[in-house]
Amino acid sequence: MPKKLVPDMWLFGVVVALVSIGVVMVYSASAIVAADRFRDPYFFLKKQLFWALLGFGCLWAAMTLDYRSLQRIVVPLLVLSLVLLVLVLVPPFSQEIHGTRRWFRWGPVSFQPAELAKFSLVVYLAAFLARRREVVESFWLGLLPPLLVAGAMAGLVLLQPDLGSSLALVALVFCLLFLAGGRLKQMTLVAASALPLVAVTIFMAPYRSRRILTFLDPWADPRGSGFQIIQSYLALGSGGLFGRGLGESKQKLFYLPEPHTDFIFAVLGEEVGLLGASAVVCLFGLLIWRGIRIGLGAPDLFGAFLALGLTTLLACQTLVNLGVVTGALPTKGLPLPFVSFGGSSLLMAMVSIGVLLNVSQHTRDA
Repeated sequence: MPKKLVPDMWLFGVVVALVSIGVVMVYSASAIVAADRFRDPYFFLKKQLFWALLGFGCLWAAMTLDYRSLQRIVVPLLVLSLVLLVLVLVPPFSQEIHGTRRWFRWGPVSFQPAELAKFSLVVYLAAFLARRREVVESFWLGLLPPLLVAGAMAGLVLLQPDLGSSLALVALVFCLLFLAGGRLKQMTLVAASALPLVAVTIFMAPYRSRRILTFLDPWADPRGSGFQIIQSYLALGSGGLFGRGLGESKQKLFYLPEPHTDFIFAVLGEEVGLLGASAVVCLFGLLIWRGIRIGLGAPDLFGAFLALGLTTLLACQTLVNLGVVTGALPTKGLPLPFVSFGGSSLLMAMVSIGVLLNVSQHTRDA
């Protein structure tokens, strides 16, 4: 009798909890802004519910389909991602918002191709490392090909412009190559040689250099570039141990810019306090632990690298967002997975969890 396939219910439960928290917090953080801007306090809530339901449908589909089938569509997935990254830069296909071209819009629905690119890169790396594990220590055969693919994606994302996502794509390559046994010396030399280019990219754009200076001393310009992070400090600090209570945040009242997106954790900390915020951080810790456990127990190299890559991607985005909100990192627009408002990020995060749950059904200790 064949073994019954059972997914990791701990992981599924954590995701349900985080998405539920996200829906509640998006409404709490956005109702006043939505009422003022769109005359509908439920505007962002309805969108988040739509993407959450669609995300659970995609999660179920990804959990049902055998993860090994992704190996057969690596090239089409990469090509699709690259084509979309090119098209989003072309005016007829995308709309410029605040000087950036990052989204396709179809009426009320929008999609950010960089999110698909991150997922596609993980699938490509998992297939590449599973097939060519024996040459991973070689610079020309093991390190260069993934860097070229990631570099092409990162370059297109940088043109949007989106430095944070482009750096995340390259960092993902280094993380997975390190886990696969790549030479640390080679990766360190490549990273060090790229630092001058990153520095030039930052300081050629005045708004990026301002972010670095603001990170070093936000109080130097409290009403300008330092305003957002200072409001985040005030929100987190005023939450105390138990918080003001759900819906009682003061900083979301037109002090903290876009409180329902990248800085939603600040509103969460203000409303549910240190204990509530710590509980959310613990949920993310549990998610990362289960993802690593699934990767280490996968029955084949492709499943192992796929699970570890998706877990690394979610972990990096979580750490960067929390680092920005707490002032430990320079301001960068990366959403908090499952919690921040945003359709593409939530959808692709749910697809990633669906793939992880599928791998978990085949783990050696399942």
